[in-house]
Amino acid sequence: MENKFAELDPVIHSRVRLAVLILLLHTESADFTYLKKELEVSDGNLSTHLRKLETAEYIKIKKSFENRKPKTVVSLTEKGKAALQGYTSNLEEYLRIASGKK
Repeated sequence: MENKFAELDPVIHSRVRLAVLILLLHTESADFTYLKKELEVSDGNLSTHLRKLETAEYIKIKKSFENRKPKTVVSLTEKGKAALQGYTSNLEEYLRIASGKK
């Protein structure tokens, strides 16, 4: 019998990491400052979450300098896009069951 409660990807199943992937889904890339401001998190908190997403190969991180200041740009990978789609599909199934719909 198939388990209707599919596992939710633990890499994505965090408010910050889910929000990062959603923000990146509709843009080519976003810089660290933009993500930090949108998510209202500290530098260290965001860095930790980005590292987990990068380790899973869901995002790419490019570091450079602009006017002698460090700049970090984050982009969504195809693997990350597929993982987000799978996660949202599984979550939609949970919500369907919770609502009592067949």
